[in-house]
Amino acid sequence: MNTSNIKNYKPKDFAKLLGVSVKTLQRWNREGTLKANRTLTNRRYYTYDQYLQFKGMNIENDKRQVVIYAIVSTKNQKDDLQNQVAFLRHFCNAKGIILEQCIEGYGNRVTIY
Repeated sequence: MNTSNIKNYKPKDFAKLLGVSVKTLQRWNREGTLKANRTLTNRRYYTYDQYLQFKGMNIENDKRQVVIYAIVSTKNQKDDLQNQVAFLRHFCNAKGIILEQCIEGYGNRVTIY
């Protein structure tokens, strides 16, 4: 799921996302640490790409895979296990997440597919 360029953040929201104050964002903007974008009316805003870059995530070279993991205690809970897997698959589909692998099991037996 590529969420870059979907949302622009107001300074207040972006500061909350990073866990810093708006004053810190303003200082970083002045210092060039994290430059704010400007609207036509000169209001500051930040993008999701800036968030990823700040966190050190390069989405172009991201080789991570999405894996779901479901487990129950005993073989008698097989229906519960199937419900967990179905829920996780549905969640991924609803969010547009491409699922690479499913790990499921009971007790200490695990199946990977």
